[in-house]
Amino acid sequence: MLGRANNLRAGLFAAVTVCSATPWSSPGVALLLGLSFGLCNLNPAAGLTAAGSKWMLKASVVGLGFGMNIGAVFRTGQATLLYTGWGIALGVLLGLTLGRALSVSRNAAYLIAVGTSICGGSAIAAVAPIVGADDDETAVSLSTVFLLNAVALFAFPAIAGHLGLSQAQFGLWAAMAIHDTSSVVGAGLKYGAASLAIATTVKLVRALWILPVSALTAIVLRSRGRVGVPWFIALFLGAAWMRSALPEADPVWKFCATLARGTLACALFLIGASLSVASLQRVGWRILAQGVLLWVVVAATSLILIERGWIHL
Repeated sequence: MLGRANNLRAGLFAAVTVCSATPWSSPGVALLLGLSFGLCNLNPAAGLTAAGSKWMLKASVVGLGFGMNIGAVFRTGQATLLYTGWGIALGVLLGLTLGRALSVSRNAAYLIAVGTSICGGSAIAAVAPIVGADDDETAVSLSTVFLLNAVALFAFPAIAGHLGLSQAQFGLWAAMAIHDTSSVVGAGLKYGAASLAIATTVKLVRALWILPVSALTAIVLRSRGRVGVPWFIALFLGAAWMRSALPEADPVWKFCATLARGTLACALFLIGASLSVASLQRVGWRILAQGVLLWVVVAATSLILIERGWIHL
């Protein structure tokens, strides 16, 4: 009887893993499904999920490079490259400061800082293997940014409408203060077509900072003897270069990027499934507090600067 129950649990686990990677799912949904398994202690293969998630994260980061046309993004986003660069630098610095003040572990504090400052789950997926973050730190960091993404999707258009922001102003604000691209696109679409176009372009420019930030992280940690060269970041850059150099193969690159998003969803599901109530208690509430405080400061500061015209297209 017990064996039959375990087989049923394993079958359900495998089915949900596959479903997490379908086009109807999303990274946030996949992580939520995984958390439901992990927190209910329904994960029949915790060791396999922990090992598999690390490799799937790296593979998905490489594949996401096929979704970035570096040349096109830079041509259309040169005006905001400086804004996004300074914003990311200050965001990471503030995030680490908050993490230290709240006694958050160094790895988790850095994941929250990078995820909030650059592009949410993708940035965390890229940096987590470089810094050697464990599954608990990665899962809680991802859960925090996805939770804030969901809030931003509804809150940002409402706040902007109340303040009377223009389409251009809202597009800039959404791109600079919302974590993940999917939520930036969703919020921009709610506010208007012009806002959507601006938000998407600026967000892609912001996402490109994954490359220098990941490389700099690896260089610093390598100098301390902690990690080697992150091969998957080099492959990510190669994938983005191929997409830019061979636009005639765009259908192939789109397929690769779509497949990578599915792989990322599966990886996030596995990470969520490996998180238990005990491990969540070990990590503590401080990561969530750091993520919320950092996001509020970044969102409020960027809104004020945009309203006053200090940040503009």
